[in-house]
Amino acid sequence: MSDKKIIVIGSCNTDMVIKADRLPVPGETVIGGTFFMNPGGKGANQAVAAARLGGKVTFISKTGNDVFGRQSIELFNTENINTNYIFSDPKNPSGVALITVDSNGENCIVVASGANASLCPADIETAKNEIEQSEIVLMQLEIPMETVEYATEMAFKKGIKVILNPAPAQSLSDKLLKSLYIITPNKSEAEILSGIKVHDWESAKKAADVIRAKGANIVVITLGSQGALICENQKYHKVEATKVTALDTTAAGDTFSGALCVGISEGNSIVDAVKMAAKAAALSVTRMGAQSSIPYRSELSLLE
Repeated sequence: MSDKKIIVIGSCNTDMVIKADRLPVPGETVIGGTFFMNPGGKGANQAVAAARLGGKVTFISKTGNDVFGRQSIELFNTENINTNYIFSDPKNPSGVALITVDSNGENCIVVASGANASLCPADIETAKNEIEQSEIVLMQLEIPMETVEYATEMAFKKGIKVILNPAPAQSLSDKLLKSLYIITPNKSEAEILSGIKVHDWESAKKAADVIRAKGANIVVITLGSQGALICENQKYHKVEATKVTALDTTAAGDTFSGALCVGISEGNSIVDAVKMAAKAAALSVTRMGAQSSIPYRSELSLLE
């Protein structure tokens, strides 16, 4: 376990999940399936993943003044996550995600951002001292881009490693990319950032080259069951995925990102950190739900 502080800045949602045989097509109603409610949101998932895997985590987020927000904070406290900088929005409800999962573990998600959309640079400024005492800042894109850019600039000026999981997929400014220590797009996100269709290792290398040329220090493209490609200093590393039977892929990418931060905070090489992250993500897809699927550090040995 590292005593180096990881700051996660991002979204906090409540996931409402239905498991069905297949995903409906537009206009169709699919009967059957089980319903359950889970804490989620990419930021929250990543904070929980980093904490369970041994990181010292502070989570910066915004929730509504409602039961979902209060429940979320209680859960983070049980995970030993610092919740001092989870702000309450008096005007907007907490974020909610509606998720359908099919029998192959594929999912379809619609998010109502709620209070996540009002996490603003002023909130980041309030947490400035906490951020400047950290070693790593991890973010995603379920909060306003101006907030991501503000936090990135603040951390970069202090020499703090900024790791960005660019999801949901959207284009990024070159200024933002130049300030990143690691960026972790999946296949579709890498395509949007590079303009290159990613379908195998060679096309992933070309996409990574384009993204890295825009300024990101290290590019890690996650390729699901194919594993992950690392591009560092014009060298490539291939990390194979652990073979498992997928039940639900929700939060696999978030588990990967949280685990990666823990590996980096413990002084591991990028290759060893990605190996740990890939193992944690593989374990998460064998379980249902978002945060409920995230493993603890002691469980990683189950895949050895």
